[in-house]
Amino acid sequence: MDAVVVRDLVVDRGRNRVLHGLSCSVPAGRVTGLLGPSGSGKSTLMRAVVGVQKVRSGEVTVLGRPAGTPALRSRVGYVTQAPSVYPDLTVRENARYFAALQGRGAREADTAIADVGLADAAGQLVGDLSGGQAGRASLACALVGDPELLVLDEPTVGLDPVLRVDLWDRFAALAAAGTTLIVSSHVMDEAARCDRLLLLRDGDLLADTTPAQLRAGTGTEDLEEAFLRLVLEREGARA
Repeated sequence: MDAVVVRDLVVDRGRNRVLHGLSCSVPAGRVTGLLGPSGSGKSTLMRAVVGVQKVRSGEVTVLGRPAGTPALRSRVGYVTQAPSVYPDLTVRENARYFAALQGRGAREADTAIADVGLADAAGQLVGDLSGGQAGRASLACALVGDPELLVLDEPTVGLDPVLRVDLWDRFAALAAAGTTLIVSSHVMDEAARCDRLLLLRDGDLLADTTPAQLRAGTGTEDLEEAFLRLVLEREGARA
C-alpha cells in the first residue's frame, strides 16, 4: 500500500523548471529516503507532498486524498530545514503549544522532547540553542501529534555522528510502529538506513529502488559510488 502517489508532477520556479513530470510512490510504514545533491528538487517535492507548493501540472495524493486537503493537517507532520518553532519560547513550551493544537497533553509533549534527545534542554529558550538542537526541537513539535506521515527535510544537518545515529534509530522505530517517513538528505551514506530510495538529479527521478537493489544494479557496495554510476550511465545515454 502506498501512502503517497505522485503522478507527472511539473513544478516551475519563475522561468526555471524544477521538477520535470516526476512520478513516484512512497510505501506506507517505511522510511523512504529522498536523496540527491542540492538543487535536485528534493525540497520542492516535499513541499508538494505536504500541499504548500504551487504546481504547474500533475497530481499528488497523500493518504488517499489530494495533497494539501484540510483533513490531512492533523495526519501529516512536516519539518523544514529551517527550525519552525518559536525562538522566544522554551523547548517545553513549544512542544506543549503544538501538542495543544493537536489535542494532546503535556505528557505527550514531554515524551516527544525526550525522544529527540532534548530532555536536558527542555527548559532552554529555542533561540539559545544550537542549530542542530533547534532542528530537533522542530522535530519534537512534529512528533507530538503522532502523524501518519512524517516529512523531514534534511533533519540530520548539523548533528554530530552519535546524534545522527540516534535519530535514524528513532526513524526506524517510528516506521516499525506504522508511521510513514520521507527523509531527505544529500549524504549518501544515510541511504543505507532507508527502506526505499528515491534518487533525484536536476528535477528528474534517477531511480526508485532499495539500497540492496541499487548496490546490485551498479555492482558496488558504496552507495555514493552507486549514485555516481547511475549519473554517468544516464549522461552516457543522453550523449
